[in-house]
Amino acid sequence: MMPVMFVIPTEEFVEQAQVTNWPARLALVGVMFAVIAVVIWGMRRGWVARMRRQEGIPAPDQAPQDPSEDSVPGLYVGTALNGDWLNRVAVHGLGVRSRSQVDWSDSGISIHRQGTTSVWIPAEDVLAVRADRGVAGTVRSKDSVIVITWRLGDSEVDTGFRADDASGHRSVLDGLMVTFPREARA
Repeated sequence: MMPVMFVIPTEEFVEQAQVTNWPARLALVGVMFAVIAVVIWGMRRGWVARMRRQEGIPAPDQAPQDPSEDSVPGLYVGTALNGDWLNRVAVHGLGVRSRSQVDWSDSGISIHRQGTTSVWIPAEDVLAVRADRGVAGTVRSKDSVIVITWRLGDSEVDTGFRADDASGHRSVLDGLMVTFPREARA
């Protein structure tokens, strides 16, 4: 059987119209860039205003040493004010999501963040440890974020960490819950 070939007559091809109204096109491109610039400016202004409102929150202590060999790699999700998971803490870099490693001991929890300052949570400031859907405006799947509720100065904050894999998630959650039992803080 012979293949069927379609032949399109050349008269059907029409040359596209040339852009004749360059000023209008350039004006539309300029308007689009202006809209993008206003949106970025508004986002920046909102972030600075949030930092100004939260300037009374003290800086957390630096992690005392480098990550141990037993530290668990993952993602520092962010920190929010306790009870208001959408109210991300912007001051002191606590609102910046970053790759991190977490380790803990009886004296506290170290979150070693890449690209920004690390965080030390003293044991006496830890109020609760739980698994949750998210923190700091970030929503994940059920129980995939480890949330540490702790005292930072006069404020209570929730800090979220998500391990890279399920075994790391389980070991961090179990380790923190055993090391910082709820009854010891009541």
